[in-house]
Amino acid sequence: MTKVIDLKKSVYELVSEHPEAAGIMAAQGFSEIRKKGVLGSVGKLMTIPKGARLRKIPLDGIIRAFRAAGFEVANIPADITGGEESAPAPKTAEAGTERTELLKGYLRRLNAGEPLEQVRHDFAIAFSSVSSSEIMQAEQELLREGEPLREVQKLCDVHSALFRDKIREAKKQEPASIAMAKENAGRSRELTAIDGHPLQTLTRENENLKELIDTVRRQIKDGEDCLDTLRRIREVGVHYAKKGDLLYPQLNVKYGIIGPSQVMWTLDDEIRAELSSLTDAAGQTPLWKSRVRAVVQRADDMIYKEENILFPVCAANFTGDEWKQIYLDSKDYAPCLGVEPRVWADAEQQAGAGAGKDTAQDGIISLPTGSLTIAQLRAMLNTLPFEITFVDDKDINRYFNEGAKAFKRPLSALGRKVFTCHPPKIEPMVRAIIDDFRNGRKDCVPIWMTKNGRATLVEYMAVRDAAGHYLGTMEIVQDMEDARKHLQ
Repeated sequence: MTKVIDLKKSVYELVSEHPEAAGIMAAQGFSEIRKKGVLGSVGKLMTIPKGARLRKIPLDGIIRAFRAAGFEVANIPADITGGEESAPAPKTAEAGTERTELLKGYLRRLNAGEPLEQVRHDFAIAFSSVSSSEIMQAEQELLREGEPLREVQKLCDVHSALFRDKIREAKKQEPASIAMAKENAGRSRELTAIDGHPLQTLTRENENLKELIDTVRRQIKDGEDCLDTLRRIREVGVHYAKKGDLLYPQLNVKYGIIGPSQVMWTLDDEIRAELSSLTDAAGQTPLWKSRVRAVVQRADDMIYKEENILFPVCAANFTGDEWKQIYLDSKDYAPCLGVEPRVWADAEQQAGAGAGKDTAQDGIISLPTGSLTIAQLRAMLNTLPFEITFVDDKDINRYFNEGAKAFKRPLSALGRKVFTCHPPKIEPMVRAIIDDFRNGRKDCVPIWMTKNGRATLVEYMAVRDAAGHYLGTMEIVQDMEDARKHLQ
């Protein structure tokens, strides 16, 4: 049976005919509709268009919200339709923008402090299903419209409780957004099946994390010591760091998807900080156990958000080359949660093909990790808070940075054998150090001394290429006087 909202009827009549209309109107700003006294008095005199004018609520937004909930809207004022007052409008498809507006209304109600169960009840009536991407879009638009970031962050966990049971696979007659969400989830599963793919590694980490969370819950229930398990859960910090460095910025900067970087990232940090605090605390008191239950629930919720929101949206947007770069960058992170990353053969081939492409052209020095102009490189090396000297594999002085030095470096020393720059009593030591470097016996020799009355560290380091071949020796001289005083 068709549900019709006749805008000529009073609010009281509409809510009497369609109780769910109260929730939709409350989501759009008619907050007092929940009060029976108001509905039974003012509501009998007030129509939706009149109330919208008084409260300065855009009527077209209210209309979209009702249509998104499956209603037809009749007798729309001429200034909205652009002509004569309308006859009952034909039912329109649940357009993405209309559904988003309705979702945002539920989130605003939560933010205003309305009980979760009441909002959940209205939501269940209005929506047969909703995709996780729609939830992310609603949160993202709230941020863009000026909703305080902190408020959206606080709501994120509540959003999961509200929407989690309503996320469904796409059905034949469901909105295009649901079908798209299903497609994104399928793409995410395809990538997760690739050995060594970043999504596979992150998913395997989540699987192990789930087991640890279940173990902690059981241990608390049975009165067992759960501290060791909690310390293992704390390794999720590495998992979160990979998301924060490799996924969130890419979504935000390249694809303009700000929700995860604004909301999830902060929640990651809060979970990580709480885990750190709990594992450092002394004694497993009732309050401590209560905090543990709360933080593992938040970590469990984050797993859900990753698998249903973050991973599918990354799968839908990132290119193959971007995923391969993420794989290569992931190698800089320690294994966590008992997961050893597997090898992704295609990405390894790309890494091999990209090796050895350093170039210098038109004043630009290009390296695998970025590019600099000669002026930038020179200024950067001169800004470093230590003295640098480089000696090549033929023992020739090739470079030192500019500026005042504890150990003087005349320009005339460049192009000469390094041994000629040291007094005879020091020369044997320098030769021995370089020989050890050249033959792979050592990689670094630190020497602590007092120079000009100040604590000084001189480090000699072997410089090798990616294959381990000796290219030369670097000397670093650091003034450690301030550090010594700070650590006393």
